[in-house]
Amino acid sequence: MKKIDFKYHIVFALIGLMYVVMTSCDREVSEDFELATFPNNPEIFTDNPVGLTDEFFESFDPATGANTEAFGVDVNESYAGTTSIRIDVPSITDPNGAYVGGIFRDRGEGRDLTGYDVLTFWAKGSITTSIDVVGFGTDFGLERYVVNLRDIELSTDWRKYYIPIPDPSKLVQERGLFAFSAGTQKTNGVGYTFWIDELRFEKLGTVAQPRPSILGGQDQTAQANIDTSVPLLGFAQKMSLPNGQDVTVEAAPAYFDFETSNPFVASVDEKGVVSIDGLGEVDPNTGLVDNTAKITASLGGIEAAGSLTVEAVNLAVISIFSDVFANVPVDNYNGFYLDGFQTTLGGRVEVDGNNIIDYTLLNFVAIEFYGRDGSGVQPVDATEMTHLHIDIRANEIVEASDFFRIELFNNFTLSNSESGSFNITGNDLQSNEWVQFDIPLSSFSGLNNRDALGAFIFVTDNTIANVSLDNIYFYAEQ
Repeated sequence: MKKIDFKYHIVFALIGLMYVVMTSCDREVSEDFELATFPNNPEIFTDNPVGLTDEFFESFDPATGANTEAFGVDVNESYAGTTSIRIDVPSITDPNGAYVGGIFRDRGEGRDLTGYDVLTFWAKGSITTSIDVVGFGTDFGLERYVVNLRDIELSTDWRKYYIPIPDPSKLVQERGLFAFSAGTQKTNGVGYTFWIDELRFEKLGTVAQPRPSILGGQDQTAQANIDTSVPLLGFAQKMSLPNGQDVTVEAAPAYFDFETSNPFVASVDEKGVVSIDGLGEVDPNTGLVDNTAKITASLGGIEAAGSLTVEAVNLAVISIFSDVFANVPVDNYNGFYLDGFQTTLGGRVEVDGNNIIDYTLLNFVAIEFYGRDGSGVQPVDATEMTHLHIDIRANEIVEASDFFRIELFNNFTLSNSESGSFNITGNDLQSNEWVQFDIPLSSFSGLNNRDALGAFIFVTDNTIANVSLDNIYFYAEQ
C-alpha cells in the first residue's frame, strides 16, 4: 500500500454557522459588477486526488483515537483505472489508534456544486460489515452544510453508493468534499480493509421524492422559560435513489428554512435554536393570552415532517437534564465508579430528535454536578425550590418488588455532606412506558439543606436493569 502524507486537525463537535450581514449603500451597483464564481469540478478521486489539498487526506485528531497510519492508495486494487483509496481500519488494540477518519478538502476557496444532486463512489470491503459514517461538508472550518450518511453496508465486491445533496442551491462554495469515519464496533474489535474509487459529485436527475424532517419527524411539545432556548434536533432528508432504494441522510440545520407561528413567543435562528422571547399577546378572537408558538421547517420549499410547539412560561426552574429548559452545567450524566461492584453502562443519547439518558445493566449510577476533578461546575442552590421532576421509563417488565431509589446529596464528597432518598416502587412504574414524577423535596428524608446540591445517585440493585430518564429538574411550585 502506498502511503500518503497528511496533517491532522481537531474535530469540531458542533456545526458552525455564519451570519451574512448585508448593509445598504446609496451608490448603485455597477452593471459591470459580477458575483464571484468558483470552479464546478465534480471529481474528487479517480486514479489520483483531483484538486485537493497537498495532504490529500486530513485525519481527525489522534487525541480522539484516530489512527493516522491507516490511509493510503492501492495500485493493485481498483474499480476503474489503476488505483483506489485503501483504508485499513485498525483493530481495537492498535496502539496508533482504534479508528480511522478524516476529510478530503478542496485546495482552493471552494467549489460550486449547485449543478449536482448527489455524491457517489464505488466501494468494497475485505469482509461484509458497515462503515460508521460517510458524507461531505466537513472542512474543519465553518461547516454550514454538513451531510452524513451512517452505517453503509459493505460487500466484498464493488458496489456504488449515493449520498444525496439535500439542497444543491446552497453549495456555491464548498470546501468539504468528502468525510468518513470507520471503527470496529460491528466487528468485535477486529480490523478490516475497505477500498473507495471513482469518488465524484454527479447530476443524475433520478434522485427523487425528497422528504425532509426535523425532530425525527415527530410533532413535539415543550414548556420553556422566557429568555431560554431550546435546540431543534434530528434534521434529516430522505430521498429515493436510482436503484429504487430510499436513503436518509443527516442534514445540517442551515439547509432548512424555519418559521414560527407566533413571533411574540418564540423565534428560531439558522442553527435551529428556538429562543423564547415573551409570554405572547392577547388573541383578539378569544380575549386570552396566546403563549404558544409552533416551530416548523421546510427544505427546498418542501415542508418538513415534525414540529415543536413551545409554551412560554415564567417558572422558577433549575434544570439538570431536559430539552425543555436550559440546563445548568453538569459534570456527567453517567458517573461510574471503579469499585468492582458497579455494572451500569450507558449515558446521554439522542433518540428521534430527543435527548434522553439511557442506562443498561443498572445497579447504581450517578449524575454529578459539584465540580468533580476541578471541572469548575458549581453545586446547585435549590433552597427556594420545592419539587423534583423526573420522567422514568423501565425498558423491561416491572415486578411489584422492583424499585428505583433516588438519592440526593448536598455538599457531595465534603466532610459536611448530607443526603436524602426517595424510593419509587415497581407498582409506581409501568413496563416500557414513560411515567412522570413530581416529588416534594421535603420527601427526601435526611436532606436538611439544599444550598449546595451536587449529585444524584440512582439505585436499583439490578431489580430494574434497563432504564431511561428525561426531564430532570427542580422547580418552585406556584
